[in-house]
Amino acid sequence: MPAITDDELRVRTHDFLASVPPGADQVTFRGMQFDAGLAVVQFPEGRGGLGLTPQHQAVVDAELRGHPLAVHSLVVNPIGIGMGMPTVLTHGTDEMSERFLRPCFTGEEIWCQLFSEPGSGSDVAGLSTRAELDGDEWIVNGQKVWTTLAHVSRWGMLVARSDPDQPKHKGLTYFVIDMHAPGVDVRPLYQITGDAEFNEVFMTDVRIPDAMRLGERGDGWRVAITTLMNERVALGGGGAPKGGGAIALLVDLWNKKKHELAPAHAAVMRERVTRLWAEAETLRLTALRSRAEAKAGVPGPGGSIGKLMGAELNQAIFEAAIDLHGADGMVFEAGYPLSRADHASMYGADTKKAFLRSRANSIEGGTSEVMRNILGERVLGLPGDVRVDKDVPWTEVPRS
Repeated sequence: MPAITDDELRVRTHDFLASVPPGADQVTFRGMQFDAGLAVVQFPEGRGGLGLTPQHQAVVDAELRGHPLAVHSLVVNPIGIGMGMPTVLTHGTDEMSERFLRPCFTGEEIWCQLFSEPGSGSDVAGLSTRAELDGDEWIVNGQKVWTTLAHVSRWGMLVARSDPDQPKHKGLTYFVIDMHAPGVDVRPLYQITGDAEFNEVFMTDVRIPDAMRLGERGDGWRVAITTLMNERVALGGGGAPKGGGAIALLVDLWNKKKHELAPAHAAVMRERVTRLWAEAETLRLTALRSRAEAKAGVPGPGGSIGKLMGAELNQAIFEAAIDLHGADGMVFEAGYPLSRADHASMYGADTKKAFLRSRANSIEGGTSEVMRNILGERVLGLPGDVRVDKDVPWTEVPRS
C-alpha cells in the first residue's frame, strides 16, 4: 500500500465510523473495522490491516475513542487478539489466516493459551504433554494449567512434545486445538477474587488434524516465542490513553477521598499518586516505542520491559488505592461468590477487587523473575544462566 499520512488515516477512520449502520452491535462494528483494515493496521491488507507500522494504530484508536462500540481489544478477546492473531499470521497458512483472524478480532471466537503445566512451572520448554502422529492427525495427551478463559474459548494455542528424544527446545510442535473436541476437559481454578477466569485443562486422546499445525514439526519453540513476545507486549501496558487504565481508577479514588484525609496524610498521598501517574505515563510511552520498533507480528525481547514494569506498577497503584480506602480497605464487600468469569479482567472499577487481581500480574505471562532474566540476557547482553540440560534429550532430564 502507498504511504499514508496520519491525516489520511484519520479520514479513513471517520469514513468507517460514518458507514456503521444505526443499531449495529459490537460484532458487526468490529467486523466492519477489520474489513476496513483498521483492526491491526500493521497487518497486511485483507487481513485486518493496511500494511502500515504499529504506531499508526494509535492514530486509529484515538479517532475511535469515545464511540460506544469501540471497546479495547484486550477486553473483547485478550489472548486471541493479543497473541493468537499475530502467531497465526506469522506462522500459519493463508487458509488459517482467512479462517481465524476475523472472528478472533470480532470476539465471535475466544482463544486461550495452553502452555503452562503443573510439572514445568516457568520452564515452558520442559512441558510433557505428548503429541503423537497418527496418519494425518495428532493424538494429544496431557494437562495444562492457569489457562485463562479456557471455559469460554473456541480455540486454543497448544504446544506439545512431539519428539521426546530431542532436547527439550527441539522436540516441540505447535497446534491450534478445538476446545470443543472430544477428550478436552476444562476445570475451574478459583482465584483470591472468587472468580475462575483461570482453568486447568486435561486432554485425553484428543485428535488434532495436521492441517491445524502452526509451523513445522519440531519447530514449536520458535512459534511459541512469537506468542510469548506478543503476550508480553499485550500485557505490558500502553494500550490505554494518557492518564487512562489503572491509574485513572486511582486518580478518581484520590479525588473522592482526599478531602477526608488529615492534611499531612493528604500531602503524602498526593505525592504518591503523582509519582504513580508519572510512572504510568512513562510505561505508556515505553510501550509505544516498543511497538513502533517491532516488526509486524514479531516483537523482540524489549516487550519484557513493559510487561515487568506494568505488572509491578499495577500492584503499586492498587496498593495505594487500598491505603486511600483506609480501614475500609480491609473489607472485600463482593465476598467470594466462586463465579466463572466470562472475560479476563486485569482490573475493574472495584479497586479492592483490582488489588486482589493484581497479585497475579507479576506471575501471568512470565514471572517478573523470568522477565529480568530475559532483559539481562537478551537486551543487556549479560551472561546467561548455566543450563545443564540444553543439549540433553528430554527423556534423560530429571523431573519431579
